[in-house]
Amino acid sequence: MNEYPLPTPHPTSAHPARVYNVWLGGKDHYPVDQEAAELAAGANPTIVPSVRANRAFLGRAVRHLAAAGVRQFLDVGTGIPAAENTHEVAQQAAPDARVVYVDNDPIVLTHARALLVSGPEGQTDYVQADARDVDAILDAASRTLDLNRPVGLMLVAILQYVKDAEDPWDITRRLLDRLAPGSYLVLSHPAADVTAPEVAESMRIYNERAASHASATPRTRTEVERFLEGLEILEPGVVTLTRWRPGPSDTADDSLPMWCAVARKE
Repeated sequence: MNEYPLPTPHPTSAHPARVYNVWLGGKDHYPVDQEAAELAAGANPTIVPSVRANRAFLGRAVRHLAAAGVRQFLDVGTGIPAAENTHEVAQQAAPDARVVYVDNDPIVLTHARALLVSGPEGQTDYVQADARDVDAILDAASRTLDLNRPVGLMLVAILQYVKDAEDPWDITRRLLDRLAPGSYLVLSHPAADVTAPEVAESMRIYNERAASHASATPRTRTEVERFLEGLEILEPGVVTLTRWRPGPSDTADDSLPMWCAVARKE
């Protein structure tokens, strides 16, 4: 029996990937997801700009890793495909890049297989697994990625769905333990200490409509820094989304309640 229940095809509760799809303006969701997304965004108007800034951060981070020579990426919590997915960004910079996407929603994986198509020189694969099932993720990823060479581990807006009691810090450590030195962690996480009342209310609304295993927990900067213990944190450190190596046309907005960072495994 699967220790981590997978979503049902006809849901009665909201799922993170489909709610995120609503916020990105997509169409791949159910009424229960639409309701959760709209009510949560009503309580916290920074959600939609945060989601878009998070996608922009992912792109900047992947481009940085590709420039640093990383040619393998493990993206846990893929989400329903939208513009500038990990493999698109990576393979624009390095056509031979390999990417493995992981998500626990079969709907997400169906879309991924259809839409996340690798270029001819690279490779893309898909794993249906829960983020908490570390061994299943790494065993499946190793069919496409060489874990003895550096990997970019993408934990972008996913760890909030792992409860404190399930120890998301240990999950992150165990994922990194099997990756080669020179691997990187790309992390973003909703903040509990930026626009705190609005974040708390939007999370409460979302959690009331989500399955128990998909409820969300925002965390403070100090709690987010724990994910990076033992790693070399790249400048500018743990910052809000628009502060991580912005481009010339990017506008800083410290009201967006998400922390992010990129760190290297020695």
